[in-house]
Amino acid sequence: MMKQLAFYFEQEHCTGCSTCQIACKDKNNLEVGEQFRKVYETTGGNYVKKGNVVIQDIYAFWTSISCNHCIEPACVKKCRTGALYKRVEDGIVVIDKDKCIGCRACVNSCPYKVIQYDAVSKKARKCDFCLDLIEGGKDPVCVSACPMRALDYGNLEELQEKYGTVNETDGLPSSDITKPALVITPHKNAKGCANKNG
Repeated sequence: MMKQLAFYFEQEHCTGCSTCQIACKDKNNLEVGEQFRKVYETTGGNYVKKGNVVIQDIYAFWTSISCNHCIEPACVKKCRTGALYKRVEDGIVVIDKDKCIGCRACVNSCPYKVIQYDAVSKKARKCDFCLDLIEGGKDPVCVSACPMRALDYGNLEELQEKYGTVNETDGLPSSDITKPALVITPHKNAKGCANKNG
């Protein structure tokens, strides 16, 4: 099996500050509305009255998501020109800008909605795992920017050995669709994740 780089997300400690999102946007000089990494909020719970006592069970947690450099990327399958491909050496999904015709098939096929269409260049754009930084021995900018250290990256197998095999949480599509190179330690209130904990 080839090496597969992956992201790790520790949901319990994410405060939703969006520093990762902003750092990514700044590094990639993205236009208004363009985001390679997005932070979503999930809320739930209720108040329960027991006699004269009101007990609250309200919660909120956040999900930080970017391209998951999936094992079976739908974007690569749908790309009509071969502009999107998975690198053999590390499993990172990248776009060859010279081959991209801006047809948006990749944008429409990504279940995570993380590929962007740039109206100026008329090309698709997405997270490239900060290739320029990691090739220079540095962390991806979202990882280094996180003040809570809720993001990390590394070889998928090593991350799974360290943190488990969960790669889903509330608000994300089923991992069965594309097999994302992603490991999540879900928030205690995230539902539907226990059965994925290998």
